[in-house]
Amino acid sequence: MIKHLLSIDQLSPSQIELVLKTADSFREVGTRTIKKVPILRGRTVCNLFFESSTRTRISFELAAKRLSADVINFTGDARSSLAKGESFKDTAQTLQAMGVDAIVVRHSSAGAPHRLSRWVEASVINAGDGAHEHPTQALLDLYSIREHFPSFDGLRVGIVGDILHSRVARSDVAALTKMGSQVTLVAPPTLIPPAIDSWGAEISYDLEEVLPKLDVVYLLRVQKERQNEQLVPSLREYATFWGLDRRRVDLMKPEAIIMHPGPMNRGVEIAADVADLERSIIIDQVTNGVAVRMSLLYLMLGAADRALEEVPVG
Repeated sequence: MIKHLLSIDQLSPSQIELVLKTADSFREVGTRTIKKVPILRGRTVCNLFFESSTRTRISFELAAKRLSADVINFTGDARSSLAKGESFKDTAQTLQAMGVDAIVVRHSSAGAPHRLSRWVEASVINAGDGAHEHPTQALLDLYSIREHFPSFDGLRVGIVGDILHSRVARSDVAALTKMGSQVTLVAPPTLIPPAIDSWGAEISYDLEEVLPKLDVVYLLRVQKERQNEQLVPSLREYATFWGLDRRRVDLMKPEAIIMHPGPMNRGVEIAADVADLERSIIIDQVTNGVAVRMSLLYLMLGAADRALEEVPVG
């Protein structure tokens, strides 16, 4: 397995399948009374988060603890030496000097995990870098989709919303197309990136025209912090033309599923009652995130030359 996970582009289809297959075993661990296995005993994982996070940070913390690793949670706020002027590089090398084995990093700057991987010996996992990538979200999304469909090949997935600022969209498109799915990006023209032709996805500006064709409807959070850019007239207008409400759900295939990376803006990109439908698997995505991140930590830190062997979770 790779030493660092910085981009979904690093993984071949067979490596992605390995991560998903290994996650099956760790999903079972989460159903036990004692949700712990000793695979990473003696290892140390540091969560280095410079941006706010609930799902990603906590799921990585749970994943490491369930594998019996020691966990350090570091936030780049007033309680750290970053407030005194310490550089990102010096912070990274300080953590390395303390003997951490893996650093899970989220940063507002695209490329920050790549720089970090050149400064430390520890394995680096990208937990989101600016509007660039979020590879572990893509992997947990693939795992969640696989629970409902037998194959990715030919699956039609629509990713709806703020494509321009979405690291999730970039990683999901890369992962899904690599596995043989057909991806359509659906958004207002102002929320489509200029270099979209290189993504390998179709583009549509008409949500209602696309919905009946999709197997998966993946809604992106409307990033309210970006509204000062005036890319959409208002959140109310966005909800009217691009939000998934019950009327639009009725246009979907009976077997189609609804996904969202969270956090949701209920009443904007997704109606409150739609988020709670049976076909919505948003909560399952959160559960699966722990299993997939356990799989990655095991394969990157604990498996070594045993990556193709059965996972010893018993």
